[in-house]
Amino acid sequence: QVELVESGGGSVQAGGSLRLYCEASGNTGPRNYMGWFRQSPDKEREGVAAIYTPGGDTEYADSVKGRFTISRDNAKNAVYLQMNNLNPEDTATYYCAATGPILLRDGLRFRSDWAVRRGYNYWGQGTQVTVSS
Repeated sequence: QVELVESGGGSVQAGGSLRLYCEASGNTGPRNYMGWFRQSPDKEREGVAAIYTPGGDTEYADSVKGRFTISRDNAKNAVYLQMNNLNPEDTATYYCAATGPILLRDGLRFRSDWAVRRGYNYWGQGTQVTVSS
């Protein structure tokens, strides 16, 4: 079992920055994906960014490339999402997600599967990000 606890959401003006933090407890395994998804009231939950352990590969949604950066702290079993140059379209509830332990064959599909929600077995409670114009 894995528990994810997020923090770092808030309200900023357009052009501002926020940093989200997610710490995992439990057995995430030596090979896994951890990622961030977001959902606004009128949209489906979408993948924002993910990072693959152990390789450190990262993937991003096109809408956030160049503005958001996902990183990890292996010692804390945690991931960060640095969000810069935020705009009102980034307003949403952001969820941390983790697959838990995965097989090598699943790891090899990281670049194609990172944004598939059903691949993630564990979810955080969500943290709100609000960007005003």
